[in-house]
Parts: sequence; C-alpha cells; structure tokens
Amino acid sequence: MTGFPTRPRSVTVGGLQYAYVDEGSGPPVVLVHGNPSWSYHFRSLLDRLPASGHRAIAPDHIGMGRSAKPTAAAYPHTLTRRVADFTDFLAQVVPTGPVTLVVHDWGGAIAMAWAVANPERVERLVLFNTAAFPLPAGKGLPLVLRAVRTPPGGLAVRHLNAFALGAALLGVRRRMTAAVRRGYLAPYDRPEHRVAVLEFVRDLPVSPEDPAHAVLRDTEQRLTLLREKPVLICWGMRDFVLDADILERWRQLLPEAEVHRFADAGHYVLEDETSAVGDLVLDFLRRTARTITG
Repeated sequence: MTGFPTRPRSVTVGGLQYAYVDEGSGPPVVLVHGNPSWSYHFRSLLDRLPASGHRAIAPDHIGMGRSAKPTAAAYPHTLTRRVADFTDFLAQVVPTGPVTLVVHDWGGAIAMAWAVANPERVERLVLFNTAAFPLPAGKGLPLVLRAVRTPPGGLAVRHLNAFALGAALLGVRRRMTAAVRRGYLAPYDRPEHRVAVLEFVRDLPVSPEDPAHAVLRDTEQRLTLLREKPVLICWGMRDFVLDADILERWRQLLPEAEVHRFADAGHYVLEDETSAVGDLVLDFLRRTARTITG
C-alpha cells in the first residue's frame, strides 16, 4: 500500500487491539472511517495534514482495518459499543484539549455521539457523506442494503466479500486503480475478517425499536450543542445511500455549516475529488484556526 503507513500503532480497548495511524504534531485532527473502509480511506489527508502543522490520527474500528477482528459472539458489533470504544480510544490517545473531527459514513454516527457528549472538546467538524441521526421520515434503506441484511446477502458478504467489493466499485464515479482497490480490500481477505462489515449493515436502524436508533436519536437531539462550531461539509451528490436528503437534514441541524457539493462524486467523495476536498479541508483548518485563536 504505497503512501500509507505500514506500521500502525495500537492501544487496548475493551481487551482488544485498537489500531490507529498517528502522524505529525500540532493540533489533533481525528479522522473516523465508516463501513466497509478503514483508515486507508484517509491516506491523502494523513499525508497532507502533518505537512500543514497538524497531528493526524486515524483509528480503525474493532473488526476493521488493522484492529482486532473478533467473532460476532465475542464482541457486540453495535453502535453503542463502538461509541464506547471510540471514547476509550480518545481518552488514551488524545485525553485532553480540543480536537477536530473528520468523519465519513458510520464514522459520523460514532464520532458525533462522542462529540455531543463532549462539546467542550470539539474544535471543528468536517463531514463527508455521513449521518448521525435516524433516517428522515418516509425514507427507507436502499434495496442493496436490505439485500445484504438477508441470509443470502450475509453469505455473499462473508464468503464473497460482496459488500466491500461493491463499495469499491459503486462508491466512486472515477474507477479506483487496482492498487487502491486492493488497499481498501486488504483487511477483509477472508470470511472471518468480514464479520464487522456485515454486522455494521445489520446494525443499521430501520425502526425505533432497533438498538442503534436510540443512539442516533439522542445524538440528533443534542446536535444543537455543536451549532457554534465551525463545520465544513463536502458531499458527493451521486451517493445513492447518503444522498441529497441526508445532506439537507445536516443543513437543517447545522445551518451555519459551510457546504460544498460535488455533482459527479459518489459516496467516497474523498476518492473522487481527492485534491479538491483536501484543499478545502486544509483551507478550512487555516481559516478557522484564526477564528478560534483570535
């Protein structure tokens, strides 16, 4: 994986190895990935942020990337547990002081739950095609996600790596190179390493009775605590899951956010528009640093 740190650091969270990349020094920027990716997703920012005077920290959730990959029976792959793990991770790696959060996909649900519980520690927010609230009224899961939640779909995810492969193909508008695609898929090289990929999809709440729904509802209700924070949103408009409706909900919840729409970018907006998004992030950090310190 050219251009990506080959030796991650790790801490122990809940008795399990929690891997992360930690590059550079300066104000901490924590980059939180979703499913079915891992810290590799942020490799371009992990390169650019240290060069601009920031400490860039990108963890791998349990079951993902280079973290431990327990069985479904050994570890509760739930949003509640993932928020607790992320909280423990930050307590060990960035125990005090302000942090900037950069989140994508499920990373938003996890990191924003921490953020609303610790608003005094949130310096800035950067959002890429993510959600931290229940689906808007009348909006259901897309067919592909419903299919993955069926027994045949689960078998395809575990034994054919269908979800990670599908995301690498359908999550972008500009085809990934073979090397980049291999990078995304590398941690999920055999069925026992794909447990978390499937369990993330199973944890998607489709009704108020689903366990993750309560966490998302609580986060949504407390997002007002973050309205005064600088927020940058970069959104791929060709995302068929986290689409324009989800972006509009963010605009309602964080009305002062700076929003940049990329008309021909998909779910992996950072892949489709690597340079443009990276430039926006660095410029945002520079501009808001003056606001915060001045």
